[in-house]
Amino acid sequence: MKISSKAQLCNLSPMRKFHPYAVAAKERGVKIYHLNIGQPDIATPKAYFDAVQNFSQPVIAYAASPGMPEMIDAVKNYYACIGVNYTSEDIFITTGGSEALMMLMLSILDDGSEVIIPEPFYPNYNTFVRSAGGVIRPLTTTPEEGYHYANRAKIEALINENTRAIMFTNPGNPTGAVLTHDEMRMLADVAKEHDLFLIGDEVYREFIYSGEKLSTIGQFEDIAENAVIIDSVSKRFSACGARIGTIITKNKDLQQQIMKFCQARLSVSTLAQVASAALYTVDSDYFDAVREEYRLRRDTCYNKLLSIPGVVCAEPKGAFYIMAKLPVDSADTFQKWLLTDFSDNGETVMFAPGEGFYATPGKGVNEIRIAYVLKQQDLERAMDLLALGIAKYNETHK
Repeated sequence: MKISSKAQLCNLSPMRKFHPYAVAAKERGVKIYHLNIGQPDIATPKAYFDAVQNFSQPVIAYAASPGMPEMIDAVKNYYACIGVNYTSEDIFITTGGSEALMMLMLSILDDGSEVIIPEPFYPNYNTFVRSAGGVIRPLTTTPEEGYHYANRAKIEALINENTRAIMFTNPGNPTGAVLTHDEMRMLADVAKEHDLFLIGDEVYREFIYSGEKLSTIGQFEDIAENAVIIDSVSKRFSACGARIGTIITKNKDLQQQIMKFCQARLSVSTLAQVASAALYTVDSDYFDAVREEYRLRRDTCYNKLLSIPGVVCAEPKGAFYIMAKLPVDSADTFQKWLLTDFSDNGETVMFAPGEGFYATPGKGVNEIRIAYVLKQQDLERAMDLLALGIAKYNETHK
C-alpha cells in the first residue's frame, strides 16, 4: 500500500512533537512549564458559557454550510466597528482558522503553485500549502534584523509565473512583528500590481502593545479582489477549543470555490457558533485588560532573555510570542535534553524549537519560539529555568 506523497512532505508540529518526552518527564514527577503552545490561560468570557446554558432548541441540527446568520452577523458587525464593511456573502464560518486556511489553499493552489510567506512562519502553513500541492516560497528574515520582512524589493524578487499569493500573520506568529500602515499599503500595492491574492492571517489583531488602533488589510478598498482575511475567536477571546474561524473575501469567484468545501464538510458546530457569536458582545474593557496582561508578560520574557548571555532577540510588538536565537548548538537537542536529563528542584521548561518555523533548510536550528501564555509567577520561573538550562547544557555539551 502507498502513502500520499503530499502527506509525506508535511511535518509534525514543532509545538507538539516533544509530547512523548513531556509525558515521560511528568511520570517521573517533573513539573513542566509549557511555553511551547499558544494556549492562553486567560478566562474565556462568561458570555460564551451563558449562551450554551441558554441554548434551548430540541434538536442540534445542521447549520447552514457557510455559517449561521447570527455568527456571520457578529463577525460583520465586528468589522464594521473597525471601519470595514462586509456583506454576509463575504464571510464564511469555519472549524477554526486551520480549516479556513486549508479551504483557502485548496481553492487557490494547483500543483507547483507558490505562496510567498515570510519566515519564520506558523508551521502549519507548510501543511496547508503542501496538502494543496503548493510550495512555500520563503521570504527569509533574521533575528538580528528583528524578523522584519516588509521589503518590497525582496518580495518582488520572489514573484514568478507560479506565484499565487503573499501570506503573512499580522501581528506575527512566531515573531511578534507588527506591520505599520505604510507597510500594509506596500503589500497591498504589490499584490494588486502582480495580480496576487494577499492573505492576512489576523487572528492576533487585538494584541498590539504600542497603542495603534486595530487594522486589517480589509481597509484597502482598491484590493477587494485580492484581499483574503483569516480570522478566529481562538486567541481574541481565549476560546481555542471553540474551533470557530472565518474566511473573509469580496472576491466572488473565490467565494464560489470556498462554498464547495463548506458544503462538502456540511457545517460547523451549531452550538459552538451560537456561543461564539455571543463572544462578540464583549466590550472593549475586556481587551484592554487582556492586552495589558500580555504586555506585562511580554516585558518579562524579553527582559529575561536579554539577561542571558548570547541570546539574540527583538522586542515583540504584538501577539503573545517571542522568537529568539539561543547560544546552543541545536534547539531540538536542547529541548529533548531539558525533558530527559535536566531539572531544577524537580522542574523544567518546554518551548517550540525554531527549525520547524522555516522552509529554508538549515534555518532556525538554534532558535526557539516562546508563547508567553502563563501567569506572571510561572512565566518568571519558566524563564529562569531556561537560563539555568542553557548554562548547564553548554557545560555538558562542549
